[in-house]
Amino acid sequence: MSRTILLVEDNDDNVIVYRAILEHSGYRVLEARNGQDGIRQAREERPDLILMDIAIPIIDGWEATRILKADETTLGIPIVALTAHAFESDRAKAAEAGCDGYLVKPIEPRQVAEEVRRLLESR
Repeated sequence: MSRTILLVEDNDDNVIVYRAILEHSGYRVLEARNGQDGIRQAREERPDLILMDIAIPIIDGWEATRILKADETTLGIPIVALTAHAFESDRAKAAEAGCDGYLVKPIEPRQVAEEVRRLLESR
């Protein structure tokens, strides 16, 4: 049975690239284009891991992560922040929001798949 990854990302090019590398790595990929839809899908589908862009519409990635980590049904799902914000304060903000991983854009697609595998294997 393949693991399911929820990709919460509003950039079409990133969705295409991340989906391709994840599917090539054997994962089933769900997509959400904003934080509100990401929260809904996480609650309904219970993915094995969430890749969360931070700068997304309706509900940003920080708030979406906080909501999911405060919800008993989704708090155990690892969340990896995908962000262009590379400052140490941003990394601290990600940890504070509940992110389990942090990748700075632009991200080598192979690095995304490696981080997903690393987090899933550690569970």
